[in-house]
Formats: sequence, C-alpha cells, structure tokens
Amino acid sequence: MKDFNYYAPTEVVFGENAEEQVAALVKKYGGTKVLVHYGGKSAIRSGLLDKMCRLLSEGGIAFVKLGGVVPNPRLSLAKEGIELCRREGVDFILAVGGGSVIDSAKCIAYGVGMDDDVWNLYLGKAEAPTTMLPVASVLTIPAAGSEMSEASVITNEDGDVKLGYSNDMSRPKFAIMNPRRTFTLPPYQTAAGVTDMMMHTMERYFTNDDDMDLTTDLAEAVLRRMKTAVFDVLRNPEDYRQRAQIMWGGSVAHNGLTGCGVSDDWATHQLEHELSGMFDVTHGAGLAAIWPSWARYVMHQNLSRFVRFAVNVMDVPNDFTDPEGTAQKGIEAMERFYHAIGMPINIKELIGRDITDDEIREMTRKCSRDYTATCGCLKVLKADDMEAIYKMARG
Repeated sequence: MKDFNYYAPTEVVFGENAEEQVAALVKKYGGTKVLVHYGGKSAIRSGLLDKMCRLLSEGGIAFVKLGGVVPNPRLSLAKEGIELCRREGVDFILAVGGGSVIDSAKCIAYGVGMDDDVWNLYLGKAEAPTTMLPVASVLTIPAAGSEMSEASVITNEDGDVKLGYSNDMSRPKFAIMNPRRTFTLPPYQTAAGVTDMMMHTMERYFTNDDDMDLTTDLAEAVLRRMKTAVFDVLRNPEDYRQRAQIMWGGSVAHNGLTGCGVSDDWATHQLEHELSGMFDVTHGAGLAAIWPSWARYVMHQNLSRFVRFAVNVMDVPNDFTDPEGTAQKGIEAMERFYHAIGMPINIKELIGRDITDDEIREMTRKCSRDYTATCGCLKVLKADDMEAIYKMARG
C-alpha cells in the first residue's frame, strides 16, 4: 500500500437546524465581512438566501452578495467576485449552493490575494498561493464533494476550457448540511449528483494498489449505499433518511477517505471535463457517458479489481472460470444502473446527436494539453488512448 497523509479539516454541521449556526461559525473562523455567493433562482425561491442574510445580520456580520453561478462555473463571474471582494474589503466567502457555487467561491478566494491572473493557477502557470480567503458552505446540492475537498473546477468561456486546481488551503472551514434542503432537487439532478459522488469513489477504487483492504471495503460500502439511496429518493423525494445518506455520502466520497493508501486515477473526470466544456452538459451525466468505455478500455490492467467491483458492488455472480466475463457483466450492470436512474451511457445519449470526428479530435487535443500530457494511473492514457475512448463512447 502507499504511504498517505489524511487531512480533512472541515467542520461539518449536519441536521435540520444546522443553518441556524451560520453566524456563530463565520465568527469562529474569523469572518467579519462576508461575500455570500450563490447560484440562481432556487436559493432565492426556497428562502434560503434570505435566511442566511438575515442570520448574518442578526449576528452582526456585514455582507455583500454575488449570484449568477451556473453549472460548470464560469471564470468571468469569479473574476467579478474577486474585484467585488477587493473593493468591499471582504475577508470571508460563504457559498450557498452546490459544487459549482463552492468551486466558484474557491476561485474567488484564491484570486483576491494574487497579483497574477487567477486563471494561470488553473493552467499551472502560477506559483501555488501561500494565502487565500477562507471559504465555507451551506450545501444544497450533494454531488461534487467540494464542501470538504481541496479541489475546484472552473470553465473559461474563452475556448470552452474546463480545468481543475487542488490545494489543501481551499478546504472549506465549515460545511452546513441540512438534508431537507435537497427535497426539491429534480430527479435528473439527484441522479447526476449520485453519479458524480460514486465516480469520486470509483476514481480511487480502480487502482493498481490492492493492499489497503479497509479503504477498499469503505469504498464498496459507499458505492452500495448510494445505489440503494438514489432509488429510494427517486421514489420518494422527501425521504429524509435517504436524502441524509446521499448528502453525507457526497462528502465522504471526496474528502479523501476512500483514497487512503491507494493511487487516484481521475481519467474519467478529465475526459468528461472536455465533454462538459464543449457541450455544457451536466457533469454527472457526462461521467456516466464516458465511464463504461473507459472501463472496457482499461479493465485488463487490473482484471481482478473489475471482478471484485462486479461481485461486491453490482451483485454479479462470480464465474470463477471466466473472470473477464464477470468483469464485463459488472460493467453492463453499471450501464443498467445508469439507465435505471435516467443517466446516459454514451455521448450520443448525452448530447442527443452523433458527435463528429472533428469534435473528438478537439476534445483529445484539449484533454492532452496539445498532445503534451497524459491522464490516469490504472492505465496511463496518452492522446491516442483518449481518442480511442471518446470513439468507443460515441454511441
């Protein structure tokens, strides 16, 4: 197994009354003037935004607001937030929403203290920051795990380039989680969110490091629980118990716990970033469209791991005489699961048309950073491999 450091400093406040603590928590972590960052209509319509602002005011905390975050959050809005924070003397950022809002908040928090363009951080052209504004979240959409993770992803509209950056400094100071805030999520968004959180675990599960059995057991438990919970909430959106499993599952899937002692892969995520960058699709749905083709392309790198996934996660009987057949049946079972919750299993289903060869070549170029970079670790993917997987996934 690999040596590892496990770092999860975020204070989680979980439950139906968790939101009431927002002002005390902001003060606890040094905030005196807050940027309340949010998305669109849902935060306003639900009354959550007004409630957060009221609680901050009652707690004696000044704030300014910036809304407008969209899925695949945009660099232009983050830059607007950077200027707003500088102008208003903001010293704390509170993200009210899901992963896109939290990722945008992290980008703003980096940029406020930088002399350089914050986009250069995501391009890998800027030095790692030594300071940033503290970030916290009131989570409304469980999916990305950004409420506890060190990662953020931003889309630059100039060229439709979607890139991530990770730094432990960006782990939120606290995360407020009230499962009731997820009752009104549309079925598609619920399913895409569960797909994303499961993939965060699967990116760590499919590895060549087979010795950390406890981590593998934890990963399988998360995957099985999310499979069960998503069907329950699709049948009954106000099932508090199962909404709570999903909300906590999204955090556990991406706070590093399911990756202790193993290598991370992340090839499916990197391949998908080009899909959502080019077509502005829902991230979780894009992952579902890519993963089956990636899995078939790489499964012989560690066939026993795919067999274990098939048996322990997807409930496929183990044919000990045909491990490849068992592994294939596991992938097929995952495809049936995706379809059962309304997710696509190829690019044609995702975007509603055939993807062109030119579009595949452009995604390959971007994913490989102009043919200079690889991705993945179960199988290290070069540009030719990326192109082959995109072609397999076209549908």
